[in-house]
Amino acid sequence: MIRIKICGITNAADARLSVEAGADALGFIFVEGTPRFIEPAAAAAIIARLPPFVTPVGVFWDHAEGHVKAVAEQCRLGALQFHGQEPPEALSSYRLPVIKTIKLPPASTIEGMPEYRISEHVDVLYYGKVAAAVLLDAAVPWSEGEAREPIEWRQAATIAAVYQDKPRPKVILSGGLTPENVARAIGIVKPYAVDVNSGVEARPGTKDPDKVRRFVAAARSA
Repeated sequence: MIRIKICGITNAADARLSVEAGADALGFIFVEGTPRFIEPAAAAAIIARLPPFVTPVGVFWDHAEGHVKAVAEQCRLGALQFHGQEPPEALSSYRLPVIKTIKLPPASTIEGMPEYRISEHVDVLYYGKVAAAVLLDAAVPWSEGEAREPIEWRQAATIAAVYQDKPRPKVILSGGLTPENVARAIGIVKPYAVDVNSGVEARPGTKDPDKVRRFVAAARSA
């Protein structure tokens, strides 16, 4: 069964909505200056009320190891997600499962046969030794609420196929997913999980209940 992560949680109401809709994991972004940044104390209060089988994931970007570990302990995180330029050796000391973002270009910028690009495959292999999962996301900066173009799903599918029957790393699909396209994306890529943020928002930092419910239902149906 596909796993679903709703990222960019900033308040208790959106956390409750996402859990009730059927999300397996919630993402809390601890990257200062971004539209969905949440203070660790506020995240800790939300996480303390989560059901036992919903995983809270902390999102970081080139933060110092000590800072990451302090936030993880304060918030009682279940996994750590890294979006920066962290090298594999910088991720090997964490006790919690690590998710490393691999940034892919959007479909419209790739010419020729994207399934034969190799640089991203090398990155997955590079990080797969220390990461429990890799998250395939768009290379564009954090969304301010505008629609994001999906990544090239054929390229993502070739990456997912390599690791489909291996214990690690698991492949998580993100980048431009919406209630309207997630089922098709899952059918093509066949990832371990999907991750959505701006695709289910009413505005940056606030989820749209209808979009969240439709996204989860569409992902489950796939």
